[in-house]
Amino acid sequence: MSDAQRMLERLLRKGERARLRGDTAPASLPMTEASAREYLALRTLAERDTFHAQVALAERAGAIAVQRDRHRSDGERLLRLTVIDLDALADHLGIPLLDARVGEAADLLSSWLPHFPVLGEVLDAWRNDRKVRGQGPEAAPDLADAARAVQARLADAAHERILRRESARLFAGRAQASKRLEQLTPWLDLLTRGALATDGVIEKEHVWAALGLRREPQPLLIAGTGTLLMDGSVDLPLATSFLGVPIDAVQGIRTTATCLLSVENLASFHDAARAPGADRTMLLYTGGMPSPAWRRAYARVLDALPAGLPVWHWGDIDEGGFRIAAVLAETASARGRRLQPWRMSPVTVQMDGGEKHVPPASVLAAMCRWAERAGWHDVADDLRAHPICLEQEALPAELPDARHASP
Repeated sequence: MSDAQRMLERLLRKGERARLRGDTAPASLPMTEASAREYLALRTLAERDTFHAQVALAERAGAIAVQRDRHRSDGERLLRLTVIDLDALADHLGIPLLDARVGEAADLLSSWLPHFPVLGEVLDAWRNDRKVRGQGPEAAPDLADAARAVQARLADAAHERILRRESARLFAGRAQASKRLEQLTPWLDLLTRGALATDGVIEKEHVWAALGLRREPQPLLIAGTGTLLMDGSVDLPLATSFLGVPIDAVQGIRTTATCLLSVENLASFHDAARAPGADRTMLLYTGGMPSPAWRRAYARVLDALPAGLPVWHWGDIDEGGFRIAAVLAETASARGRRLQPWRMSPVTVQMDGGEKHVPPASVLAAMCRWAERAGWHDVADDLRAHPICLEQEALPAELPDARHASP
């Protein structure tokens, strides 16, 4: 792109912003260092003649008016460029205007709007020249692909799928089809979250897991005493170390455990299985963000437990940890259970030398929102009073007991 084209495009964008504001005054660029550095940097007569010729072409196309200095040198020195026809300038430069680009995006996304209302917010943002996830209307094809993928996963929510294999199936015939879902992760997050902005760094594994996508097959890991009820009337004795079974095959459980504890991270799950009291505690490893298939198995386990048996969750004290807790709390609530926090409040947790840090205000706000969605309003208050982030692996494993249960 030439220096003149760059400056004319800058003038076009300025005119677009003025149109969006409803400003009737024509947009213009004075030939100053702030607005026309390319022009002022020209050093040779040839460079200047080329610049002047390209500006003159836009002028003859009826797109701009040019103010020249008629009192100095050859009278060709430019003083100001002003838009007189924004559409003509766009045509001259071969650049679609924002309203045309948003119109094309709206046409492409129209069939997905009833399924994903957040797309209306995306289009409104683009119409107002605001980026969404760092992208403008040119990202509409990616967003349409993401909508197609999410819809397919919602229709197949009973099963977990391997990420790259599912990507290759959905986008067969495309270049790098097996990696397409990974490329779409920010848009998958937007559609599943239903929000334009992120609460912080996108944890891609959480996004995929929420849609039942895993990098590799993942069994349900469970530890405790009792019997696991499986498809085909098969009963499997549990082990206090752990037992791994296909998630879809779990139908229920029989146990003498006094509580159920779900654990976010694998190392902490194994530590908990060896901790004092493991023979009285039923442990479930969530695998990070629990997938839809995992949540169905979790619901079957909850349904099989005595009504008054306490249900706890232990995860990271960070945004992702509380988001996972909110998802689990929703599943538990649907089964008539109240999910309780275990070692997830800065007031109750023992640091034991674990490294902590104070989260940024935006991350803290997201942590509190997710904690409140889990029904943990006291934990949210504790976080506001004592803001910290802490990975659960930094803590030694301790297990809850029935006497800890909240009313």
